[in-house]
Amino acid sequence: MNEKETLLTEEGLRKLEAELDDLKTVHRKEVNDRIRQAKEFGDISENAEYEDAKQEQAFVEGRILKLETMIRNARIIQETEGLGDEVHLGSTVKIKNMTSGLDLDYTIVGSTESDPLNAKISNESPIGQALIGAKPGQTVSATTPSGEIQLKIISIRGNRKTGAKAKAT
Repeated sequence: MNEKETLLTEEGLRKLEAELDDLKTVHRKEVNDRIRQAKEFGDISENAEYEDAKQEQAFVEGRILKLETMIRNARIIQETEGLGDEVHLGSTVKIKNMTSGLDLDYTIVGSTESDPLNAKISNESPIGQALIGAKPGQTVSATTPSGEIQLKIISIRGNRKTGAKAKAT
């Protein structure tokens, strides 16, 4: 099976590793304790607590597998020095939305770290795709759910490049 590469910043990788550790050391034990307690109630065929705990166990184990795969396939975005001359994954871009007139700052991240409410947009999103490869002064178009917008790149900071695969933990 060909697994998809997970593009992450070092901070994003640390967050995934912390979540994985928490699931393995804390949540797994809590769920197992809930299952054991539910079994003590007797007949498990009509035991809602048991069914709920088993569903949570399935979720926790599935999330653990997903996180292990993401971490195993992680490629770290390395920061380079100076101002960027072109938008890349990891760049922080100051843009002017020519449609609304608003000035905005976005950091382009991999889809795993996407957090639009905190101005981290995925390189796979319509705006992220439109910005990748653009240079300061250039205007690009993006098709969003609310329609086509024009974005003018004002500046690019903290340009990054894709680095080596993360070390397996």
